[in-house]
Amino acid sequence: MTRRKFDLSAYLVIGPENTDGRPVARIIAEAVRAGFTFVQIRAKHAEAREIIELTRAAADVIAAQGKSDAVSLVINDRLDCVLAAREQGIKVDGVHVGQTDIPPDVCRKYLGADAIIGLSARTSELLDYVSHCDTSCIDYFGAGPLHATPTKPEAGRTASGEIVTRSLEELTQLHRISPVPVVVGGGVKAADLPALKATGVEGFFVVSAVAGAMHPYAAAEELVRIWHE
Repeated sequence: MTRRKFDLSAYLVIGPENTDGRPVARIIAEAVRAGFTFVQIRAKHAEAREIIELTRAAADVIAAQGKSDAVSLVINDRLDCVLAAREQGIKVDGVHVGQTDIPPDVCRKYLGADAIIGLSARTSELLDYVSHCDTSCIDYFGAGPLHATPTKPEAGRTASGEIVTRSLEELTQLHRISPVPVVVGGGVKAADLPALKATGVEGFFVVSAVAGAMHPYAAAEELVRIWHE
């Protein structure tokens, strides 16, 4: 079976902790209406059932816009929740894992050839890692942070606690050497997008720029418009 086509251009990472108390599904609906193409449910403190219900609600609002084939939906880290959601008939396309989560080859074994499997490549030896990594089981890399962010304060820190952010030069090189598409995030704002697009990477991901925005639709629409300009 061939791998599913997917569009990383505008990628929303979202969970209950990011929405200022507003329903996660409502913000996903607004982002998708504004042209977001990829959604990741990341609820670090939620129980499995809550993650499955968030995923169901997300799948429902995507389907309500007739975009189930155009917009991809994945769950962060929890292979068990992806399998359980699928078992319940929820359309979830795959999983996004980090370096310390379940290995991508295990995810591939359980989810099958048509699932989307993303891997966070947030290491200080990023370029070296990507050039030597076995990418046969993954569909894209998530890279970052572009800036230090409050949603993932630990992201990209070195052993001594310094924050390592990704330079545009590094990202240009990363795009050049990566055998799979790359999506970049970490504090990304509208003003960053022209320079980020110029690196050649396939997309940007955001959390608070949309999930924490006072007007999520307007925020999402601006990001999508600038990226495609």
